[in-house]
Amino acid sequence: MRPYGTQQQLAVRRQRALALLRKKHSTQQVARQTGATERSVRRWRQESQHPKRKSRVGQAPGRPAHLSPSQLRRLIGALKRGALHYGYAEDYWTLKRIAHLIWKLFRVRYRLPSVWYLMRRLGWSCQKPQRRALHRDDAAVAHWKRYLWSHIKKVATPWRNAHFSR
Repeated sequence: MRPYGTQQQLAVRRQRALALLRKKHSTQQVARQTGATERSVRRWRQESQHPKRKSRVGQAPGRPAHLSPSQLRRLIGALKRGALHYGYAEDYWTLKRIAHLIWKLFRVRYRLPSVWYLMRRLGWSCQKPQRRALHRDDAAVAHWKRYLWSHIKKVATPWRNAHFSR
């Protein structure tokens, strides 16, 4: 399991361990002082004697992001304009639509689960659009609620008029 800390903090810990090893401390003492395992200390010593590749200090762990911070800002601006602006019939975003927008703007292909993680990272949440009938008549609905529903609805008897018996 990867220990806590940034790449720079972990590199400082490795350098401190290597300095202690150069001062002829045992691997057990170095491990105790740096908070690492003895096996890690031995591996650090081995890698310092036979370096394999360039150091990755300053790089974040994992795969590099597909979109730069400026591209992310551009994407947020595009999303705020709304789906209607980009030719969709309804004004809501789906993962598929967002993936298509990213492709149109930046020529970067995202799979749908990756779009979901990207949107979560940007602080956007999932919203389910409210379903409405195509031929809905709001005036008729308001009339029904006001005049018909009040006659159909059952109303409990008020507490002060309730009768109790033994």
